[in-house]
Amino acid sequence: MYYHLGGMEGVANLTDEELVHLVCTKDQELYREVVHRYQDKLMRYATYLIRDDARATDVVQEAFIKAFINLRSFNPKKKFSSWIYRIVHNEAINNIKKHKREMPLEGDISVEQVAVGSLDEEEGFDKRQLKKMVASCLDRLPLIYSSPLALFYLEGKPYEEISDVLRIPIGTVGTRISRGKRLLATIWTRSEFASYYSLRS
Repeated sequence: MYYHLGGMEGVANLTDEELVHLVCTKDQELYREVVHRYQDKLMRYATYLIRDDARATDVVQEAFIKAFINLRSFNPKKKFSSWIYRIVHNEAINNIKKHKREMPLEGDISVEQVAVGSLDEEEGFDKRQLKKMVASCLDRLPLIYSSPLALFYLEGKPYEEISDVLRIPIGTVGTRISRGKRLLATIWTRSEFASYYSLRS
């Protein structure tokens, strides 16, 4: 759903933070532009986490409502995208808990069972492969790993912004992404072998 903005010229060229200031001080109708800018991005992220389009839609709608209600509490010195992604993240986690969704790993794989050197940075995998791996196997990872991996590889967020969204130290972001990639490599390898043998059978 997109909105057409009339009247005030140049709104589309404003930064998020400038736009939010105008919504709070001048015209609440300009919040439509916020929705326009973030609707698809937030839907994509919520769907990555929830893996259900209908529930992801509910999560994003609720997040936009909460963001609007609490817009005056946003610190304009901060990055707005981190703030609104954080709201969607929280709503998605609450939705997952509500539906008691499990995120199992194949064969109960754990970080401790995966060789540390199985995926060292991008060794053996280019970024396009990693992006494909993340998108394909995200729902098999625990949320503590799937969230930063989705934000980094699929949303293109830097560590600093992921830290703001997830409210964890930057060092923890790096650790979780590193461990998540090791798990991802093992899951991907198993699924690739499974596909190979199913084609031959």
